[in-house]
Amino acid sequence: MSDLDVVVVGAGPNGLAAAVTLARAGLAVRVYEKGATIGGGARTAEMTLPGYQHDVCSAVHPLAFESRFFREFGLGRRVAFVVPEASFAHPLDGGRAGVAYRDLDRTADGLGRDGDAYARLLRPLVERASEVADFTGHPLLRVPRHPLAAVWFGARTLEQGSPLWNARFREDAAPALLTGVAAHTILPLPSFAGAGAGLALTTYAHARGWPIPVGGSQAIVDAMADDLRAHGGEIVTDHEVTSLAELPPARAVLLDVIPRAFLRMAGDAVPAGYRGALERFRYGGAVAKVDFALSGPVPWANPEVAAAGTVHVGGTRAEVAASETLIAHGGLPDAPYVLVAQPSSFDASRAPAGGHTLWTYTHVPAGSTADRAEAVIRQIERFAPGFRDLILAVNSRNAVEVEAENPNYPGGDIAAGAPALWQLLKRPVVSPEPWRTPLEGVYLCSASTSPGPGVHGLAGWHAARSALRHTFGTRIAPDLSPR
Repeated sequence: MSDLDVVVVGAGPNGLAAAVTLARAGLAVRVYEKGATIGGGARTAEMTLPGYQHDVCSAVHPLAFESRFFREFGLGRRVAFVVPEASFAHPLDGGRAGVAYRDLDRTADGLGRDGDAYARLLRPLVERASEVADFTGHPLLRVPRHPLAAVWFGARTLEQGSPLWNARFREDAAPALLTGVAAHTILPLPSFAGAGAGLALTTYAHARGWPIPVGGSQAIVDAMADDLRAHGGEIVTDHEVTSLAELPPARAVLLDVIPRAFLRMAGDAVPAGYRGALERFRYGGAVAKVDFALSGPVPWANPEVAAAGTVHVGGTRAEVAASETLIAHGGLPDAPYVLVAQPSSFDASRAPAGGHTLWTYTHVPAGSTADRAEAVIRQIERFAPGFRDLILAVNSRNAVEVEAENPNYPGGDIAAGAPALWQLLKRPVVSPEPWRTPLEGVYLCSASTSPGPGVHGLAGWHAARSALRHTFGTRIAPDLSPR
């Protein structure tokens, strides 16, 4: 007989958030993780040379201070973070660049004729950053708790997600800044979903910054694991679960897996209607990941870019949009959009003295086997002449290899499902509680559920609270604060 109340499958940020919440409610919780280490996409490991610590997927964490789960968990009191004065930058040809400082006015001052327009676009959101985070961190079907923030956010999303997205701008730095963030979604641009995600992330950039955890993303999941164990929970690694029938008896099962994996695990127990809905769930574009060990910092042509924790490389708004649209149609651009972070510039623990780690990924069609290392190097070299000469070692993974490392990234889709607008409403089904499945006591809590991708723990937290209501009969949310 088992004395477990809850079994969680998957020790990524969402699975651990669910486990922490339920253990804090006084329940006996066990987590099963397929891998040898916990963390899923929030792991840190040596991937190039000894002593060079690389984040396996996520590196910079815009929601570390704005996610409601992380705020209640007190993540900022448990993990040391560095918050660069510039959240992100976007280099352009000729040594020009847009730089998004935490200070919105300082950012606007550097954007020439478009500075005032950029500030007017963002200021109402930045002043309501926590309200924006609350609105975007819940299912879109829910009536917003802060309707004014939702209205400001919705109006700006409609503008930046439509062909009118250039109407307020006269130069190219400000729109490039916005497009670099919207392109995180791996969607054709302009799009409403891309604009919404981009505006939310840009809001956090100017409100509290984009934090970098000291020691790597692993520090975040380790803090959750420590809290889970401190409240009686267990974590079992190197244990793959292929069927729900393999699990020990428990009143609730929470699955940090994608819908197609749940269908395999549940088999014929899933009702036909729900099975059909999950089979219609669509996965999106993919990434190819390229990590570098360097002998020095990236020599950006514009030195202000080096102040940014994240750099979006890809040229003008039109160039980035063309690149992302080509990928959506199955192509591979010669000059791709590249997401770049150099954590070692802010955290000396990431590399030996004098060395640096560089984290990059670029977008590719799902299931691509293309090695994009050379394309990434060429594109960075375009804005940082001499970059190639600093490379000591490279670790390059194509989209198929990204999926092999983490099955929650089907075809290399790190969002665990296309974040298109219709699929943010239906994630994975249209429901005020999309984490709850028709199977008694079984819940989904991966990024395939609302509110979607990102290291925020919200899908796990929402699923755990749903389980507390429906399986354990309580609406009292447990205290998650450090103690």
